[in-house]
Amino acid sequence: MKLNRNILTSFILLIVIASIYRVLPRPMGFAPQIAMALFAGSVIRDRKYAFAIPLLSMFLSDLFYHALYSAGLTPIQGFYSGQLTNYILLTSLTLIGFFIRERRMSAIILGSFAGATVYFLISNFLVWIGGGGYGRPMTPQGLMMCYADGLPFYQTSIFATLFFSAVLFGGYYLAGKARVLEAEVR
Repeated sequence: MKLNRNILTSFILLIVIASIYRVLPRPMGFAPQIAMALFAGSVIRDRKYAFAIPLLSMFLSDLFYHALYSAGLTPIQGFYSGQLTNYILLTSLTLIGFFIRERRMSAIILGSFAGATVYFLISNFLVWIGGGGYGRPMTPQGLMMCYADGLPFYQTSIFATLFFSAVLFGGYYLAGKARVLEAEVR
């Protein structure tokens, strides 16, 4: 798929807005990146662009975080160990978006729950297996404790993914309707 200038400009704007939003004060886990990965996988036919959207958004927001951290304005580092794994995990959620082709509300809701859940399960497992589970033992019980620690973030992530999916898919739907109305008027 060749991206025309309007679509490319829209996606660049989307990446910048989502990146800036991620560094604004908000509840932890309430970010648009999972919804962006789902949306990109559903809407963008050229897969390299579909995978690039959430990746670029995360990288840009991490650059913002790094600048704020370097200036002493936030305790959150922009770049950290294990970040590459997080990038790969988030970008891989684009695959779930490939299954939201018809863009029915039920598919978008199911995809949103699936994306947030896959991210929660894998990211918390990786924290635990990597020894970053805040002293949790390397036992099945320790893994469950690590998952329990992440439940508040999971709940926020579900709400964020549902909200931003509604904004992205709803905006896309309305933009399509506006194009149809414009064509009818001409």
